[in-house]
Amino acid sequence: MSHDDDLELFQQMMGDVKRIDHDTAEHQKVHRVTESHLAKREAAMWLSEDEKDYLSLDYSPMVKPDDVIAYKKDGVQEGVYKKLRLGKYPIQAKLDLHRKTLKDARNEVLSFLRQCLRMDVRTVIIVHGKGELSNPPAMMKSYVANWLMQINDVQCVHSAQQFHGGTGAVYVMLRKSNDKKLENRERHQKRTS
Repeated sequence: MSHDDDLELFQQMMGDVKRIDHDTAEHQKVHRVTESHLAKREAAMWLSEDEKDYLSLDYSPMVKPDDVIAYKKDGVQEGVYKKLRLGKYPIQAKLDLHRKTLKDARNEVLSFLRQCLRMDVRTVIIVHGKGELSNPPAMMKSYVANWLMQINDVQCVHSAQQFHGGTGAVYVMLRKSNDKKLENRERHQKRTS
C-alpha cells in the first residue's frame, strides 16, 4: 500500500466526522458519602485541636469495673504488645483522671497525648479508676477506652498490671515519631552491615 492509498483510505474513513463546536468536556461526578467513607474518615483521625469534637461524650460502649481493656492496631508486633501488656516498658508519663468530669477528662486525655507526642514519649499510663461507685458503673473507664481506640496516634492499649493500678488504669503506647523511626532504622542497618 502506497502513501497515496493510505491518505485516500484515511480521508474516506474520516469523511463523516464532524468538528465539535466547543473543546471542553462536561464531567459531572456525583459524590456520594457512604457508610464506609464515614468510617474511614473517622478511623483516619489524628490528634488535632478539633479532635475533641469527634470523641463523643454522649455514648460509649460500657464495660464492667473489673473488665480488662485490650486493644491493638493492625501492624503492632505481638512481642511489643505482650511487653506492654505485662508492664515491661518503662512508664514515661502518667495522667490521673480521678474526680474529673467526662468533658474535663476528654480534654485532658487529648492534651496529655499531644504533649507526649511532641516530647517523643511513647509509653504512658492513664489512671481512670474502676468506677465501682459511679452511676453507671465504670463510666470513666468505658469512655477512656472508647476514646483511645478512636485516636490514630494510639498504637495499643491494655489494662495495667496490679502494681500499676490493675483494671483501674491502662497502658497506652503511642506511635513513633518520624525521627525515632529513622533512628531505629539506622540502628538496625548497622547491625546487619
